[in-house]
Amino acid sequence: MPNSTLRAPAATALAVALRDVRKVHGRGDGAVVALDGVSVGLEAGTFTAVMGPSGSGKSTLLALVQRLYDVQSGAILLDGQDVRSVSQDSLRATIAVVPQEISLLHRSLRENLRYGRPDATDEEVERAAHDANCEEFINQLPHGYETLVGERGVRLSGGQRQRVGIARAMLKNAPILLLDEATSALDTPAERRIHAALHRLMAGHTVVAVAHRLSTVASLDRVVVLQHGRVVEDGPPGRLRHAGGLYEQLWKAQAKGQETA
Repeated sequence: MPNSTLRAPAATALAVALRDVRKVHGRGDGAVVALDGVSVGLEAGTFTAVMGPSGSGKSTLLALVQRLYDVQSGAILLDGQDVRSVSQDSLRATIAVVPQEISLLHRSLRENLRYGRPDATDEEVERAAHDANCEEFINQLPHGYETLVGERGVRLSGGQRQRVGIARAMLKNAPILLLDEATSALDTPAERRIHAALHRLMAGHTVVAVAHRLSTVASLDRVVVLQHGRVVEDGPPGRLRHAGGLYEQLWKAQAKGQETA
């Protein structure tokens, strides 16, 4: 049973590597290959987007980095350490996640912001909320930070819940940041309001962002495009946009959709 501690100084970006990773969901005739021989190396401190059609393996890749389940073969390495060889506690401390759907408890907003780092001081909580552009709506709540958010955060809008998720990740300040389609549920004005917060959050971390909106991808260093569980393109977004591959197809389809809208 793994019990070693991941060698990761707090708030120091770490390299992430997938080596010939294969992951299959299910068994027998119902088995589905989610990732098939994926090898990707991400340097510490870089921003990488993972794109591809539905079912291409994007979310599976993020789940494997977190070790929500294990690979069938190959390895996931963080600064050269196999995630299977370290304790779950040290692995969780190394990774912050901003998911598409933010899970909130029926408690005060302050308590929800502290989720993931219960020992944070009030000053640290409020600084993270400020940096994530949360104060705009917190100041309008009846009891500010002490306002109960309701079951699953029903008293907050989708954009507000998303900013709470970003503030949580800022407060945790982990070396690796995973964004799982963090803005996909938002309309364009709401997405623009949280982009500045996302960029502040990403600074100084190794970022892997599953994205379907090209507006999220344009400012990143690199795009890895998956299709049928394999890497079909890998490079800077500016180059892939004119490479005649799947990324260019996705770009043109979104651009046409925006023009139609």
